[in-house]
Amino acid sequence: MAQATLENPSLAAAGGGARLGAHPAQSERWALLGRARRDHTVIAGALIVGLVAGAAIAAPIVAPHDPSAVDARAILAPPSGEHWLGTDNLGRDIFSRLVYGARWSLGAAGAAAVAIVLVGITVGVIAGYAGGLVDDIAMRIVDVLLAFPSLVLALAIVGTLGPSLQNVMIGMVAVWWVDYARVMRGLTLAVRDREYVTAAKCVGAPAVHVMLRHILPNVVPSVLVLATLELGGLILAISGLSFLGLGAQPPTPEWGTMLNDGRPFFQRAPQLMLYPGLAITLVVVGCNLLGDGLRDVLDPRLKR
Repeated sequence: MAQATLENPSLAAAGGGARLGAHPAQSERWALLGRARRDHTVIAGALIVGLVAGAAIAAPIVAPHDPSAVDARAILAPPSGEHWLGTDNLGRDIFSRLVYGARWSLGAAGAAAVAIVLVGITVGVIAGYAGGLVDDIAMRIVDVLLAFPSLVLALAIVGTLGPSLQNVMIGMVAVWWVDYARVMRGLTLAVRDREYVTAAKCVGAPAVHVMLRHILPNVVPSVLVLATLELGGLILAISGLSFLGLGAQPPTPEWGTMLNDGRPFFQRAPQLMLYPGLAITLVVVGCNLLGDGLRDVLDPRLKR
């Protein structure tokens, strides 16, 4: 066999090609990883979001003080070696509250994003694959929800349920999933008539197997990019509702709540609103950079 291979170079080339093409999915993953490493936007966004998320996870180590500890002797103290960013109107360390606030703001936005993506993917894929009456009913529900401004509808839901961070997350999920469902339906319609999907149907594969095995892997990357891009918007919405008093309640060190707590002291101590606002801006910019970079990595033709 070795001699035949040496005498016939085409056999050797074919064998080498078979070995190189044995794992096309793995080769594609390596290519995506290589493009991500060369994309400065992805690196910058991932670095910002990763550092903030890492600080939130390691908050007990990073934060020098208890975020709820009140010190009546250090009310509105300026930055110092003990309090790096100063203290608020109750003598609580601002830096420690910002670090612990990342847990609440990022955690709430991340949990809401996961729930939104799951609901949107489920409704969109089922509607696009099933078609007919199921598709009509699902899309009419989507059209009705899209007829209202998302934030206003979420505000009405939270106002009805009562002020709390959990109710804010429920309001976000109840409103935000419609965009993902519409996108997933369109992607599913584009994929469901492909040859490999038709072949799976011909061999008798169940509908659930076809959706999970053949349709979902081909449409999820686009939805993940959309979720990354809209994560910043979720953080802004959750912080905005907390600023209005409908989200996390004091003394929870959530960034929107910190903005609301510092509002009465804006002229005397503007840093009480400045630091949480900068934290929100930084994370939103990081999410937008990461989403833009991932979009360019997954489809280089979209890169400007």
